[in-house]
Formats: sequence, structure tokens, C-alpha cells
Amino acid sequence: MSGNITAKHSFEQAYQQFLSQFPEFQASSAVDELRSTEYARLDALKQTYLDYTGGGLYAEKQLQEHMQLLKNNVFGNPHSENPTSRAMTELVEQARKDVLHFFRAAPNEYTAIFTPNASGALKLVGESYPFSAGGHFALTYDNHNSVNGIREYARAKGAELTYIPVTAPDLRLDEAGLQTLLNAPANGATRLLAYPAQSNFSGVQHSTAWIAYAQQRGWDVLLDAAAFAPTNRLDLSAIHPDFVPLSFYKLFGYPTGVGCLLARKTALRTMRRPWFAGGAIWAVSVESDNVYMADDEAAFEDGTVNFLNLPAVSIGLNHMDSVGIETIHTRVMCLSLWLLEQLQQMRHSNGAPVVEIYGPKDVSRRGATIALNFLTPDGTVIDERIVDRTASQENISVRTGCFCNPGAGEQAFRLSREKIVSIFQNADRPEYDTFLSAMGLQSGGAVRVSLGIASNFADAFRFWEYAHTFQDAIPNSQDLPARRHC
Repeated sequence: MSGNITAKHSFEQAYQQFLSQFPEFQASSAVDELRSTEYARLDALKQTYLDYTGGGLYAEKQLQEHMQLLKNNVFGNPHSENPTSRAMTELVEQARKDVLHFFRAAPNEYTAIFTPNASGALKLVGESYPFSAGGHFALTYDNHNSVNGIREYARAKGAELTYIPVTAPDLRLDEAGLQTLLNAPANGATRLLAYPAQSNFSGVQHSTAWIAYAQQRGWDVLLDAAAFAPTNRLDLSAIHPDFVPLSFYKLFGYPTGVGCLLARKTALRTMRRPWFAGGAIWAVSVESDNVYMADDEAAFEDGTVNFLNLPAVSIGLNHMDSVGIETIHTRVMCLSLWLLEQLQQMRHSNGAPVVEIYGPKDVSRRGATIALNFLTPDGTVIDERIVDRTASQENISVRTGCFCNPGAGEQAFRLSREKIVSIFQNADRPEYDTFLSAMGLQSGGAVRVSLGIASNFADAFRFWEYAHTFQDAIPNSQDLPARRHC
């Protein structure tokens, strides 16, 4: 680890030490220029934005280009032959091509299905995947709730359900257990494995080598890339998951309300939707009570896609290409490692740590997302609502809670399985504070700091400075707002 920077150091001293430790950071100086132009509103409003895993930020030119396109053209509902419809259809299909190109997905292997967001893409898999009695749905503890929700479809169709644990303190997969599960003999029924390329809780990056390993043993694989893709190269010419859900606002901030499911065409042919909508059918009859579904992606897009926003997807992808995903990755990992080191070196006067990090303590096989809690000198976890309130007063945006990832949280906080099971056996939902107390939690979750395309050293430095306010402090926990649900 680098030498500790004390709170007495100036920003300039800290920055020079940072550059000395991470000389590769200077290769991303063009991003600093973008920060002062395309993301100037951050500094103009004195905002420190550290919630990129929650949502990316858009560049001003993305808005300008999109607005000019809409202002100077007339666009109609796509998939008709009139001029305005044809113009829009071309842009929709161009966006589809641009998505495949950005993720290096061969058009003869993959298609891009537009959805409202990553959760919509996951629901599409859940409702359409051919789960059956004798089949299997395996997923990791470390998954977003939108992945956990697929278990309801699997259970309804009689498929077996298995969770693969992650183990504290690093919150990495129990790889021996996963290997044993994947090696179990198949009985001819479909089997689906789902896991995240990067945890939205801890930033852990789970190996993509499991994709080919599982597929060779007869499993389909869903790789959740929503937290991974904004700062890492997702190359579908190198790895070949069957399903990849994405939200575009997490990559480049704008537009919201548009995501996609990247699906291998071979896997898509086995999918059957439980209903149909306009645009998803080739022909339908009321008199005969029958339907012919459309081909490929059209059969899985509900009604009219969010067509006026889809050109903004192409614009956003072009913006990311102009910056360079590898440049973004190098930049945020330098900042993450510096922040990890500084936070872990912080001590109260009695020598006790100020911060507890959940997940890896370095940047080996992890992304630019850091889950933590602040501790009092006696080791008590400081209520995350205090962090939410005091950080907000400093115009620092972080996220608090369990981040819709209960499995990772249960392992991070070392919660007893028996205690959790007994709590959920109650028919009546308890009050949230009662629920947390019963589980033995000192707070409602953790604090998540995440970096992204517009992050700079000043952002990391400001959070590190803010963290010092908890040194030798026992904050007042009175008059806190009611907790939200997990």
C-alpha cells in the first residue's frame, strides 16, 4: 500500500502523490478535459457524484445531438412503409447494429432485443425460458433481485433451484461448489446458470471462464453485465453467454427507459413467450384462435419500442467509443485502488479502523465499486442513514442500503441462515427496523461508492476527506428518517 496521506495534506500534494503511484492515470488526461466541458455541471453545482453503479452520467453533447436529430426530422411509428416510419425504422435498426458492434457480438450469433431496462430483459428470460420438471435453475448468492426473481418462473414450472454461495470476507464464488453442480449429469431437461460479471454490491468480478465450462456441460448461461459494462470491455467475440441483460442509462446516463437483452439466436429459438403483443406476431387470428409469432427479436419486443429514444443509444455508444472503454477502465481502477488504500489505513485514536470494506481489499478481480461501513471507535457500525444525511449535506452522492442484492449482503454481514429462515416464516411482514433487529443487523445495509466515466481524482479525494469526519466520532442517531425497504 502507498504511504498514508493525512488530512492535513493539500489536494495538490495528494494529487501529485497519486500520480506518482499511478503514472498510467495520466494517459486518461483527455477525460479530465471532458469533465470540464461535457460534464461541467458537476463542478458548477459542486456535486461529487459517486453512484455510477446506480446510474451513469450523460455528456452534454449526447443531449445536443439527440435534440438536433429530433428537431430537424419527422419520425413516425416504425415498421410501416410511409416516409416518417421508414426513417424511424432505419434508426431503430441502426441502434440494434450499433449495440452488437459495441459489444463485439456477431450478428449471425446474437441479436439485440430492446427492453425498458435490464430488469425488463431479465423478466423476458424468466417468462420465456423453457423451465420444466427435471430442469434446473442455478444462480449465485451474489445477484441482483431482478435475477433472483427468475426463480419464481422456474419454481412455477417445476424446475429445481440451487443457490451457489459466495464466501466472506472477499465475497467470491464457492468455485468448488459451482464446479460440482455444473458437473452433475444432465437428464435432458434445460438447465440455466445465472451470475453477474461484476457484483453490484461489492464490485467483485466473477470469472467469465465459467460460461464455456457450463455450456460444455449442457447449461445455458445468463451473464448479468449491468454493473460490468460501464467500465469494462464486454467482448462477446471472446465469451459467448446465452443471455446478457443491460441498461443503457448505466453505461452513459441517457436515455433512461431503454435497455436490451443480448441473446444468442440458438438460445432464443428455445424460448416461448406466455403472451403476445402488437409487433411481436407475424399473423394472428381471432376467428381461428391461433397466432404465428414474428422472427428473432421482433417476437420478444412488446408492442412499439421506445423508438424516439433509440437513436440516443447509438449516440451514447459512440460517445463511449470516443472516450475508450479501456481508458475508462484504467482510470477508475487507479482511483479505486487509491481510495481503497486510504480508507483502510484510516484509524481512530485507539488504533481501531474507521472503515470496514466488504469484498476484496485490492483491485484484483474487482471493479470500481466499493461497499463499506463506517465504524465508531468501539467497532459499532454507524447507521447508514447518518452517512446518507451527512454526505448529502456535502453534496456527495453515494448509495446506501443493500443495493437490491440480499445474498451478497447476507454473506458480507455474516448473517445466520437459521435466523433468516425463521424470520421469513412469519406470515405477517414486520416493521423494517424490527426486521433488521431480528436479523442482528446494526444498520440497514452498507454504503456504496462507485466510479465511472466522468470521475476524477477530486471526487475520490473529497470522499476521503469526508470519511475523516467519522474519525473518533460517535454520531447522533436521533431524528433519522424512516428506513426504506431493502
